[in-house]
Amino acid sequence: MKDSQNLLDLHTHTVASGHAYSTLLENIRAAKSKGMKIIGVSDHGPMMPDGAHHFYFHNLKILPETIEGMRVLKGAEVNILDESGEIDIKGKAQFILDFAIASLHIPCFENQGTIGNTNAMINAMKHPVVKIVGHPDDSRYPLDYERLVLAAIEHHVLIEINNSSLLPTATREGAPDNYRKLLAFCKQHGAAVIIGSDAHFSEHVGAMDEAVVLLEAMGFPEALIANFNEELFWEYMKG
Repeated sequence: MKDSQNLLDLHTHTVASGHAYSTLLENIRAAKSKGMKIIGVSDHGPMMPDGAHHFYFHNLKILPETIEGMRVLKGAEVNILDESGEIDIKGKAQFILDFAIASLHIPCFENQGTIGNTNAMINAMKHPVVKIVGHPDDSRYPLDYERLVLAAIEHHVLIEINNSSLLPTATREGAPDNYRKLLAFCKQHGAAVIIGSDAHFSEHVGAMDEAVVLLEAMGFPEALIANFNEELFWEYMKG
């Protein structure tokens, strides 16, 4: 796996997120320098403090599919707002997006306990634009991982392994242990995953070292990792 080419990174932020530090072009060029083929722009939804406005996501329609030879997918990291799975990008803007990553964030969602948190993530998967559940790894939001995995298979959604969560600088809590539990169920049931850098600075685009170490330690099959399997990736994006 360490010798395989990472084809893509969908979890990247630009200055539009309010607390990231690079432009879209800087991120694209960073991805190109690492030999990647596909990048997603996935800035934070409007309920995140200083997140991008609805107009920003609607106006992603002006972006060409390819920029400087890089395939660019228009996305968002949407905030899950409640147990019903409501997300903070609605209406016409959803139809502009190629994908959304649905995540639980402290400023936008109050811990509802294991059942409520899991219900929120599962219900968010039901939105057609949601293709990925983001960083389901934070002990501040306990989850029923087997329920989550089975629902991801049912709704044809990728489960993110967030490289940023595994770094010493991570603000989310307990990710290494939580991912071991989650990946055991993914492996048991054959659920596909995607590694996301969660880059907030261009140098971090495509970063996946920590995630790869963990996946290899778990003996996770490379065939179920979308970063290394373009056919699998597009199956989830278009499915």
